[in-house]
Amino acid sequence: MTTAEVVIVGGGVVGASVAYHLAARGCRDVLVLERGAGPGAGSTGRATGGFRAQFATEVCVRLSLLAREKLLAFRDELGVDAGYRPCGYLFLARSGAVLAELLAAQALQRACGLKEARPVSAGEAAELNPAASVEGVEGGVFCPTDGFIKPLEMLRGYAGGAARLGVKFEHGVEVRGFVRDGAGRLAAVLTDGGEIGAGVFVNAAGAWAGELARLAGFEIPVRPLRRQIAQTRPFAGLPEEMPMTIWTDDGFHLRVRDGRVLLLMPDEPRGADPFQASVEDAWVEEVFRVARERVPCLSEALIDREACRAGLYEMSPDRHALLGLAPGAENFYLANGSSGHGVMHAPALGQLLAEIILDGGTKALDVRALRPTRFEEGEPNVAPEFL
Repeated sequence: MTTAEVVIVGGGVVGASVAYHLAARGCRDVLVLERGAGPGAGSTGRATGGFRAQFATEVCVRLSLLAREKLLAFRDELGVDAGYRPCGYLFLARSGAVLAELLAAQALQRACGLKEARPVSAGEAAELNPAASVEGVEGGVFCPTDGFIKPLEMLRGYAGGAARLGVKFEHGVEVRGFVRDGAGRLAAVLTDGGEIGAGVFVNAAGAWAGELARLAGFEIPVRPLRRQIAQTRPFAGLPEEMPMTIWTDDGFHLRVRDGRVLLLMPDEPRGADPFQASVEDAWVEEVFRVARERVPCLSEALIDREACRAGLYEMSPDRHALLGLAPGAENFYLANGSSGHGVMHAPALGQLLAEIILDGGTKALDVRALRPTRFEEGEPNVAPEFL
């Protein structure tokens, strides 16, 4: 039987970050199992690459600040450019109620150290993004140090750094179940290639985290949520440095990446299969209609239908990560449920979970708000859905 000190299930950017941070602390007998045929085959490869610290809870703001600190040191530490570009996030509000929520969140952000976040009027928003129509906009908020990252380069950096320290990665591996010892403790993971024994197991399975936990005999409140992305053909009408611009009231947002415009808008998933990869024609037509209305120059753009795609968020009930031991577990750790923020928070989550596993708790910041037992304890995090 193959053995390792730690087995991590999930080889996306979160799993790779956990592996790297364990190895950097001297825990190098680590094996990462990934069901995809190669790196980036799961949600990491479909992420849009946004990064922000504008959140409405202290723990998420501080996760972003720690992640940003690590992104700034990424090239020196790992030899790879993580692609962090501080182009800004511009949140626009069309109602007074939404604007009030944005401003309340900004007060918390500034108290956490995000001093550069500031309110903006509709006129200032038009200066920050001249292409955006501010008709009906009452105001908004802006943070110039929010921006963009390159998910696959982050994955390459963490996976490469971990491998250099002795971590092993296996792709195309399907987990079938777990084995417990006589005391009821997890002792091995069963895969389609055989049994692998370990002392510690980490669930970094993303949208499949709930399914993996059930195989291990645990229930965690993490479910997949399908999100669709429309993409234009190459379009020179908007600059690469345009800030991520979000109409907060309905969630429509857009950014430019590699000369194309990515268009996103939350919708109600259709069909019974949350893992469906295709994008619905009606949704593409609607999001493009909204895009042309709010960014008029996009009337000259064309949608690249073949490049439109769907990806998966791993949702928790309060849209915050579950970090630490699964409820009732002795050696089954969770790094799940980031609810669309997994890539941007991966540098912080990897470091923090390594601290939990090796030290029994975190040093970099207080993550009690992310403890997996918070739901059964009646203490979920509370924040507006759009932040």
